[in-house]
Amino acid sequence: MINDFNYLKPGTLKEALAMYAEHDDCKVICGGQSLLIIMRQGMIAPEYLLDIKHVDELNYIKFDKKGGLKIGATTTHHAVEKSDVVKANYPALVAMENKLASIQVRNWGTICGNLAHADPAGDPAPVLIALKANIKVGSAKGERTMALDEFFVDYFETALQKGELVLEIQVPVPQPKTGTAYQKFNLLESDMGIVGVAASITLNGNKKCKEAKIVLGNAGPIPKRSKRAEEFLAGKALNDDVFTEAGKIASEECEPVADIHASEEYRKHLISVLTKRILKKAYEEARG
Repeated sequence: MINDFNYLKPGTLKEALAMYAEHDDCKVICGGQSLLIIMRQGMIAPEYLLDIKHVDELNYIKFDKKGGLKIGATTTHHAVEKSDVVKANYPALVAMENKLASIQVRNWGTICGNLAHADPAGDPAPVLIALKANIKVGSAKGERTMALDEFFVDYFETALQKGELVLEIQVPVPQPKTGTAYQKFNLLESDMGIVGVAASITLNGNKKCKEAKIVLGNAGPIPKRSKRAEEFLAGKALNDDVFTEAGKIASEECEPVADIHASEEYRKHLISVLTKRILKKAYEEARG
């Protein structure tokens, strides 16, 4: 059962930031697809809920060839999934959204809310980190931007400071000859992944690996970059043997926790297999 709370409904971003600064025991809600669950479970019982769902100035998808992609904080998963400009320039992001939860969740939940919730099993973070995304946050005192892979601190903890809201996701234009892919392993299609892997590969003129990013989901307390595997790939001509070794390295770097769904050993095995598979897919896209 959800405890009683006071409901705050700002009409503008300025009002939202002012209300958030004014109330100490306050949680932000937009889609509520994650927050309401933990409230029902009694894990949190805030005195105030700040509903930013109707702050229209944060509902947008913008793109240009210099600045890249910008997604506002109240933009739904469905809007990203169906965006022609996202599909044309960031197909891995659309493919991820197609497999995220259910249609009902995507219609109401937001991609920025998913990031702010900071569940390590969430789908958007690994893909966005592989795409070199930044996240813009703000409070009544001002705004700041950081790399998304610096945003996550621990299980359900972020670098947000008191009074700060997530305002925007910023994704740069991919370099030429870059491919990005993501896959999660789950028992039911609408479930979060037991593990997930996102990878991005950029090739040089000789079709060798110029740069790689490998991001592991639900393989530790936060989305984790496999930096040793990334370094291993740099400068190499890519093939199945190289991808296999990178998968092995990634499985050694991850820190999964056993639960009712899978043991630590099985999660490591899945990371190894998925990393090889996703690197190959990203490589084929980069070549294509």
